[in-house]
Amino acid sequence: MTCITLLSVVPVRNRPSESAEMVTQLLFAQTADVIEEANSWVKIRIHADGYEGYADRKMVSMLSDDNYQSVVSAPYAVVCYPVAMAVSNANKTTIMLTAGTHLPNYNNGSFSLLGVDFSISPELVALHPEYNKENISASLPYFLNIPYLWGGKNAFGMDCSGFTQIFCSLFGINLMRDASQQAQQGVVVGFLEEVQTGDLAFFENNDGNIVHVGILIDSQTIVHCSGRVKINSIDAHGILADDQKSYTHRLRVIKRVRK
Repeated sequence: MTCITLLSVVPVRNRPSESAEMVTQLLFAQTADVIEEANSWVKIRIHADGYEGYADRKMVSMLSDDNYQSVVSAPYAVVCYPVAMAVSNANKTTIMLTAGTHLPNYNNGSFSLLGVDFSISPELVALHPEYNKENISASLPYFLNIPYLWGGKNAFGMDCSGFTQIFCSLFGINLMRDASQQAQQGVVVGFLEEVQTGDLAFFENNDGNIVHVGILIDSQTIVHCSGRVKINSIDAHGILADDQKSYTHRLRVIKRVRK
């Protein structure tokens, strides 16, 4: 059984309870397998990254096989700004969409999902531009100052790996959900001096576990979500604190990811 959400953002939790920890989020039009049902909750496995957790049954809709195929086989564009508003052509109701949201059957300011047509400003939509210095540098400023939220991956709160996952998705790059998983993707960049804009830097804790990730602008500068999405200096040891006198994160490895 598969499901989809028609809401902007749905929290996915580690237990079937409103008070349980949110581990990730399901964005508009994302699909998932339903692994089990638990009263008013469903345990799901998100198709985009394989992440599992519990969603409120009221916040997802079950899909027939035909409807599922129509969604996943449709060409799509991506919301490329932190927040965008789409309007239903049928009843003029609005829905707020966040960066990284897929828009099925997009064409010149309109898209359709399960027979419902929507309008959206074309300036807020991208068709998987190249992941290069010019495009990355143009897009990153729009994400600055988004607050940190554990398990979040939208414009009103995201964690470090939610930020990198969503940002890279604008360019058609599919990352896994957690920093430790993302660290298994791509190819190793041996030295900071070899860094290209858009490379991912991963950081470890005292036990040697990958616990943080950010996007490198160059060999001395990183954008990452720690408290908020912000820019900090980096060297071979790690991320320097704002006062430049201490380190906040210890560098483990740099990876280059591409489509």
